[in-house]
Amino acid sequence: MTTEYHDNVDEEMSNFWNKEPRTVNFSRFSRYRRWLFPALTATLLVILIIALGASNTSTWNRLWSSEKSVSNLTESLRDTQQLTKDTAKEVLSMKFAVENNKDQLASVSEALRQLSVLDALRRTVAELKCSFERLVNNGTTAHGCCPLNWDSFGTSCYLFSTTPLSWHDARDWCNGHESHLAILLTDEEWDFVTHRSMGSFLWVGLTDERTGQWEWVNQTPYIMNRRRWRPGQPDAWTHHGLGPGDEDCAHLHSDGRLNDLHCSSKMRFICQRHTIKN
Repeated sequence: MTTEYHDNVDEEMSNFWNKEPRTVNFSRFSRYRRWLFPALTATLLVILIIALGASNTSTWNRLWSSEKSVSNLTESLRDTQQLTKDTAKEVLSMKFAVENNKDQLASVSEALRQLSVLDALRRTVAELKCSFERLVNNGTTAHGCCPLNWDSFGTSCYLFSTTPLSWHDARDWCNGHESHLAILLTDEEWDFVTHRSMGSFLWVGLTDERTGQWEWVNQTPYIMNRRRWRPGQPDAWTHHGLGPGDEDCAHLHSDGRLNDLHCSSKMRFICQRHTIKN
């Protein structure tokens, strides 16, 4: 007996194509998706809040710093205003003091003017006395008097020459008239001579020709005082074209200050002699 085997292919194919599709479980994915959006939203909100908080902190710090600066400026302004008020009070006090002392200052000025007039009168009287004594003594200079055309100051007589000579010739001329080129040792002598010589060039008895060090014509050492010299002087300039040597002799410039010059230059000069008091 033969058993037939039937391959039921058609039935299996039919079952395969007719089989219902397997149901996919989307419930878990939906649950995740439901929670994912709120979580992301919450995260973004947290980040935004943190960023805003940091920004606000920085802003508050800047505002606090600005407020502190304004407070400091206000305090400085207050101090400045107070200082201004104090200064104004001092100015008013000084003005009041000046107003109160104006009369006293005027009195002092008038007293000084009168002293100047009295000094001039004294000089005039002394000169008249000397002139009278010269007439009595047939031109001989009396004790305590200066020769004719010489100016008296302190214990000295000064002649401001009108003839220009070299330094050496001026020195010899003064020596021949019982005097010497001017030696100025005190501020008073400087003031007198410079006041009389202002605007002129005049030799004085100051030189460094003998030793290279500045000394007076009587060989008394000279103590350097820069305020008595013109700026940059003495400079011992050698390009003067006046022969050998540099500038070894000193003269008063037109502004009353000293300048060194070649000794062969010709200019007016000042002689000085001492009076003898009775």
